[in-house]
Amino acid sequence: MIKTYFGNLTWLFAILAMGALVIGFFYLEPFMIVIHTAIIISITILIFYSTIYAAKANAELKLETQRLDEIIENLSDGIFVYDENFKILVFNRAAEQIFGVSRKEVLGQSFTLKVKQEPSPRLRPILVILFPALAANIIRRSEPGMYPQIADISFDDPPLELRISTYRIVNENGKVVGLIKIIHDRTREITLLRAKSEFITIASHQLRTPLTGLSWALENLKKEPFTPAQREIVESAAGATTRLMKITNELLDVAKIEEGKFGYRFEQVDLIAFLEEALRQTKPVADRYQVKLYLEKPSSPILKVNIDPQKLGLVIQNLLDNAIRYNIPNGEVVVKVDALPGKPYLEVSVRDTGIGIAPEDMKKVFAEFFRGTNAMRVAVEGTGLGLYIAKNIVRRHGGMIRVESTLNRGTKFTFSLPTHLSLIPAKETVYGEDV
Repeated sequence: MIKTYFGNLTWLFAILAMGALVIGFFYLEPFMIVIHTAIIISITILIFYSTIYAAKANAELKLETQRLDEIIENLSDGIFVYDENFKILVFNRAAEQIFGVSRKEVLGQSFTLKVKQEPSPRLRPILVILFPALAANIIRRSEPGMYPQIADISFDDPPLELRISTYRIVNENGKVVGLIKIIHDRTREITLLRAKSEFITIASHQLRTPLTGLSWALENLKKEPFTPAQREIVESAAGATTRLMKITNELLDVAKIEEGKFGYRFEQVDLIAFLEEALRQTKPVADRYQVKLYLEKPSSPILKVNIDPQKLGLVIQNLLDNAIRYNIPNGEVVVKVDALPGKPYLEVSVRDTGIGIAPEDMKKVFAEFFRGTNAMRVAVEGTGLGLYIAKNIVRRHGGMIRVESTLNRGTKFTFSLPTHLSLIPAKETVYGEDV
């Protein structure tokens, strides 16, 4: 279209230039005719080359547009673009497959208030994506007003688990002229993870019943007048049963976390008193490992926090247990709590003087079933689930957990807790729904 426009303009100028030359030939002095002719020829050459350049630029632009269209069309994620009037401009092949809707049904259509009031059942999921306030099941993953906006939306009929990322299209004046939605279909992934969690739940429940009976029997056997050799065997069996019961309980916890059914009961708690009690309960273990425990209190009083004491107790217990077991004789563990300046959060850290974590293992510390190579050399036993569970509990409380470590020098785990109730997530999320 642009090429045709410039071509017509070139021919029009050529005709006008010839007319100007003819008129100048009859009405101008010879010297002026030469100047007049030179000027017209120069302008003609300039316009000719400008036309060629414009045509070339147009061809390159068309090629780039085709390439972009091919990339969008072949993406595995659904893409649709709409303007400020909610008129669908782009709807790729993946979006067709996710929503079961042909692009012919939506391209060029404006999803106005009338469409919102009388939606076609087939267009309902698209309508919800455009207007997230209509979603019955939505978990927002980004702060209001911050872009990209990220949200997880679930549908029951048909069953869909979608992660939606929304980006703004801004013109040169900074005005928003449209939006891009990127739809990642997580239905199969979530379904498989839920199936895995259900299997773990069933298997763990089946194991826990006979283990409970076995543990009870062994505890009673320990009261019998055995010989030293026999008592050693019974106590060894009782210890193994206890460890197996702990593994089973951790597997059940993981399954419940991944299904979003761990169950939390929040209440206001004095965090300092909570930590003091956790250290008191842990002291016998620390004494056995010859490790000293310290609590560094904040310089100024802190407000009570809303936590689930039982669940957060699992976090503290796990961090203290690791800090003690992977420490050195006469080492120390320091628990510190303080308010974050200018932010509605408290921060709790657990620092030890132990074996540390290898740099190559730092990114995998909170992964399921992961244990560092040096940790396995110190203590063979362990499931690698404790820190994974701790991470999810802290996130459910509205905080974040991180780790710093130097090999053979010690490790420091730090997690935050919000002081405002509004910063605690409204509900549990299933595995993989975090950003």
